[in-house]
Amino acid sequence: MPQLAGKVALVTGAAQGLGAATARLFAAEGAVVIVSDLTDERCAAGVDAIRNSGGKAAGFALDVTSEGRWNDAIAFVEREYGKLDVLVNNAGISFSASIEKTTFEQWRLMQATNLDSVFLGCKAGISLMKKTGGSIINLSSVWGLKADADMIAYNAAKAGVWLLTKSIALHCGREGYGIRANTIHPGFMETPMLWNYLDNTGEPEKYRQIAVSLHPIGHLGQPEDIAQGALYLASDASKFVTGTELVIDGGYTAR
Repeated sequence: MPQLAGKVALVTGAAQGLGAATARLFAAEGAVVIVSDLTDERCAAGVDAIRNSGGKAAGFALDVTSEGRWNDAIAFVEREYGKLDVLVNNAGISFSASIEKTTFEQWRLMQATNLDSVFLGCKAGISLMKKTGGSIINLSSVWGLKADADMIAYNAAKAGVWLLTKSIALHCGREGYGIRANTIHPGFMETPMLWNYLDNTGEPEKYRQIAVSLHPIGHLGQPEDIAQGALYLASDASKFVTGTELVIDGGYTAR
């Protein structure tokens, strides 16, 4: 029996990287997946990939920093499917700069995209999910647990996601909604976000090897590693898991 048979899941940032891997795995495990990304074209590509593999999917273009678009997305899910079982807040951005080099505009963009979006998504999603219960999975980072001098805005946003999620878990438990909320904290993953980060150093291969050296397991992670963690948190196998963090980092935070 597929682990997510009969479930409806919405995944943000689902056109590439961790989001795409998660959306594909959820569909393979029986979920109907709403593929969300910034543009209709990106959503359509993600939907086609799932359908071509025999899965069920629909697309919804979503600016995750817009409260109005979040409300539209949840209204779409309710109208088309009547429920929402799983919400994965994955969309995000990254850049490297210290406090002295980070502009206020950059700071605000990071918080809006990586933290405000999770607040908005959870707030909108709970309004539908509380009718039947479900699982909220928010993507944080190892840099939400450990600081780096040149990742100040990212550190702050991802640490915010971590504690925001715990607060949501406590609220949903207190209200008896049957909604679980947890975070995933990836280490360095082989995704377009990492590739862009490495390219911006001007010496990508040198810094890639440095990144590998930070992970005691000896290599970087693959998007499927995170997708498998999300599958566990989305499935009934984790029915007693809420308000906690799943660290998938090749040993990065053990150092």
